[in-house]
Amino acid sequence: MNGRRADGTQLARDLGIRFAAEAEPPCDMLLCPPSTLISLLVPVVEGSGVMLGGQDCHPLASGAHTGDTAAEMLADLGCSHVIVGHSERRTNHGEIDLLVAEKAKAAHRAGLVAIICIGETEAERDAGDALAVCSRQIAGSVPEGSTAENTVIAYEPVWAIGTGRTPTNADIAEVHAHIRAELSRNLADADRVRILYGGSVKGSNSAEILSVPNVDGALVGGASLNADDFWTIAMNSQ
Repeated sequence: MNGRRADGTQLARDLGIRFAAEAEPPCDMLLCPPSTLISLLVPVVEGSGVMLGGQDCHPLASGAHTGDTAAEMLADLGCSHVIVGHSERRTNHGEIDLLVAEKAKAAHRAGLVAIICIGETEAERDAGDALAVCSRQIAGSVPEGSTAENTVIAYEPVWAIGTGRTPTNADIAEVHAHIRAELSRNLADADRVRILYGGSVKGSNSAEILSVPNVDGALVGGASLNADDFWTIAMNSQ
């Protein structure tokens, strides 16, 4: 919940110009601004190769759901992706795995790629339950019909978000390998599903994190509000 028209437009324009100037971009770049800015940013990033996504969606395509946004509405604006099950939605809004799965299905229905977030709290990690929590959330949040084409998994250890703390590379590698194995239970193309890491990713630690096996990209939080920081992370994905 950051950004007004002026700074949101400037940030997207800056990144779009930089990305368009890359003859061979090292990564895919997706911006997921607040819903108030999406339509404004469509022409700003047009032709740059930068994609746009939503931060959340409702499971239904329409109806009496004041304040909610349907996946079809996001697609209509020009979005290609939507984040579902972010830890802040799970924590602040009490979203459970079943609801996250319904939102992911809505994204697929609308032709969007669902970025499904999973991850343990500090208490769960301290109790040694990190892998079990991820297994449960994958089983409950990733709907039937998910493929590498329509689904991305984002691992975000809740205790590392916005705290400046990050797991060790060994911790990240262990969880991402576990996620890959869990996905292989039901997805034929699990080896191609992108698994992102999110949790205090910044320019100074991104190269190391992005070099960890099974880390296919980053779900960037606070660092995405600064074009230079965000760009450093993107370039470190090479």
